[in-house]
Amino acid sequence: MTRAFLVVMDSVGCGGAPDADTFFNDGVPDTGANTLAHIAQACAQGRADVGRTGPLALPHLDALGLGAAIRLASGDAVPGLGARPQGLWGAASEVSRGKDTPSGHWELAGVPVPWEWTYFPRRVPAFPDDLMAQVRALAGTEGTLGNCHASGTQIIAQLGAEHLRTGWPICYTSADSVFQIAAHEEAFGLERLLTLCADLAPTLHAMKVGRVIARPFVGDVATGFTRTANRHDYAIAPPAPTLCDWVQGAGRRVQAIGKIGDIFSMRGIDEVRKGPDAVLMDHWADLMHEAPEGSLTFANFVEFDSLYGHRRDVAGYARALEWFDAGVSRILGLMRPGDLIVFTADHGNDPTWRGTDHTRERVPVIGAGLGARSIGLCGYCDVGASVAAHLGVPSQGPGRSVL
Repeated sequence: MTRAFLVVMDSVGCGGAPDADTFFNDGVPDTGANTLAHIAQACAQGRADVGRTGPLALPHLDALGLGAAIRLASGDAVPGLGARPQGLWGAASEVSRGKDTPSGHWELAGVPVPWEWTYFPRRVPAFPDDLMAQVRALAGTEGTLGNCHASGTQIIAQLGAEHLRTGWPICYTSADSVFQIAAHEEAFGLERLLTLCADLAPTLHAMKVGRVIARPFVGDVATGFTRTANRHDYAIAPPAPTLCDWVQGAGRRVQAIGKIGDIFSMRGIDEVRKGPDAVLMDHWADLMHEAPEGSLTFANFVEFDSLYGHRRDVAGYARALEWFDAGVSRILGLMRPGDLIVFTADHGNDPTWRGTDHTRERVPVIGAGLGARSIGLCGYCDVGASVAAHLGVPSQGPGRSVL
């Protein structure tokens, strides 16, 4: 029997999306956005020498075919990534009308999104009055704070003191289809925050808002406020069985690393291991030893996106990629005969682009375990179908195996 490891490098796009002209950042189309190529070009030009120096160095991912996948997807130059592919390599395009986390992950798992997401307008207030009345009623407070588009770290810095004084939850959104609530873990209470988000989620899901996100933080006015690792996403359920359900339904085990459990509303998932990306790499290494035969391990490494892409931090993004590549070296050494590891992404988030939103891009699809193999251009759904085929599990979605 075989094992499969599907690893999403969150936002690590490779340009070339055929419909990029219909997606926008600050009113400008995403045409030409290319997360990986533009980072590599910036590194080669000495524009990303903060905490690192020189050309982008991803020897292990590039050996599998990362540079070749970027050139296939977009035709863009990728300085430093010129290895001859020794693994499975290609690039995938998305059909769902969203460049967001649920759309990307669900489609990678075989289920395109059949609806348009709801996004909140860039105005103050951003949310409808009846929704905010429900938040106040569920929270048991006389008011709320925020009610706008904001950076999560910036809004707790701006409103943390008022939150401690009033006890009112901080509500905000982003360019994604999300409703986020920040509250102090101790003063407001972590369980109270999680309950508030869980109770509010059905209303937002009925509006086709993808996620309600609990954003707990700690600290005080004197020392500053810091978000904790106790974030929890209450995501709308996928509209059909996904790869996770297919594998679990076949009597196999599904392990989730990172926020996969939240993204799939725990459907088709047996076990979740969470933490910051450095801890997730250790979890992944452990599962290389522990994952049973026939199982699927589905991982998301989010910090490329959350810490560097949205903040347009090119050097930080490059450092994260190089750290990840070093970790991949350890993982590849733990593979068993019959294992397949597929590396891909859910969307782009070009840190050289204007605005702070995700960017519409193709994503790389590279793999270890099957030898050198070009799969060309494919669809996101083909990734899930291919993983299912490797595991000998019937695919129930529109994708086709490229193995």
